[in-house]
Amino acid sequence: MPNHDIDEEKRATLRRFAALGAASPLAGLGASGEAEAASDSTSDARDAIVGYVASTPGAHFSKIRDDLSLGTGETQHHLRQLVDDGVLVFRRDGDYKRFFHADRFSEFEQVALGYLRRRTPRGMLVALLRDPDTSGAAIAEHLDVSRATVSGYARKLDDAGLLSRDGAYAVERPETLLTLVVRYADSLGPEAAALADEADSLIRYEPRDGADD
Repeated sequence: MPNHDIDEEKRATLRRFAALGAASPLAGLGASGEAEAASDSTSDARDAIVGYVASTPGAHFSKIRDDLSLGTGETQHHLRQLVDDGVLVFRRDGDYKRFFHADRFSEFEQVALGYLRRRTPRGMLVALLRDPDTSGAAIAEHLDVSRATVSGYARKLDDAGLLSRDGAYAVERPETLLTLVVRYADSLGPEAAALADEADSLIRYEPRDGADD
């Protein structure tokens, strides 16, 4: 016997994200003909994926499928169509494919969002954005992981161009990282949301000598 509560919850989720997708300038570009456009469920699923990726850039396949309660084949079909139609692009991240709206993010931003979607690297970057003098040992204690885990991710973040390990750890292009955290805080968890609330205090304007009044 079908569970109508689950079906209604799925439809509500799809419609919520479909509203975001329908508001996108790219809305409708994923359609593959009149037959597909005529199917409300197909259109809702496609637009929901567009809306979901708009609000959660860098999400990988399984995350999109599970959060939208779609089937594996259904998700594969729509993502392939959206990529083929130039609505979405993806970036390989180890075993993951991370999806983004086309022409929306630079390569650096795509890489950064991929790491911000991982708990430990995100925690490291958030901690360093909040306090650039934070040590690796303090980060490990705060995140409840080993010092070796922090060192391993620091090496990966360094290789990715997001972190410098010359002496103390230092975030590269912190303004860009902070902007991404603030913009997508709702999809990055409570620590990112807390950092977003503090963003004004973390940005300092220092006028140059001789600047116009």
